[in-house]
Amino acid sequence: MKILVTGTSRGIGKAIALKFLKEGHQVIGFDILESSINDSNYEHYICDIYNSNLPDVCDVDILINNAGAQNSIDDIDINLKGTIRVTEKYAFNKNIRSVLFIASSSARTGAEFPYYAASKGGILAYMKNVAMRLAKYGATSNSLSPGGVITELNDHIINDPKLYKEVLDETMLNKWASVEEIADWAYFVTIINKSMTAEDILIDNGEASKFNFVW
Repeated sequence: MKILVTGTSRGIGKAIALKFLKEGHQVIGFDILESSINDSNYEHYICDIYNSNLPDVCDVDILINNAGAQNSIDDIDINLKGTIRVTEKYAFNKNIRSVLFIASSSARTGAEFPYYAASKGGILAYMKNVAMRLAKYGATSNSLSPGGVITELNDHIINDPKLYKEVLDETMLNKWASVEEIADWAYFVTIINKSMTAEDILIDNGEASKFNFVW
């Protein structure tokens, strides 16, 4: 199948692209940076999903919206408006089987930075809107909301033992997810799953549900 993934130069997006390539699919990646993926079934386009002209890619089977920003300047434009722009261009076609959005646990909790949380909360609402419009194709639309994930973008936390311990202590399982685990979830939700749609899956090692019981 033809898989389109945004934000494939590193982190979760790269891991998702590699997972689908490993499973024998054709993968097309969008990113503002070059890609280090070297595979004959991978095609890379350098583009900004909000500002650039989007490439002409036909008959996408699976669309995975992963590209995003977290700088309080571009969050709404890239995370929400750019994602909507990509989805409206590629999702609604006769081949479409599934659309997946990589949201964030902050979409549910409101934690982190205001514009980032708002952009990801908007993604959850838009995902449900897409699910309604994709139903006529027999296709699904869902989202994943990761909590802490071990990526290069979080190196400033991961490489600071005191800070890393502090964030891990906020989770039930005392760990963060790997990018490979999120990629496995992406594969399951878009390929294995055929009946769940308009749903968000929280993958945060129990952070949002952790509580201290005082009696």
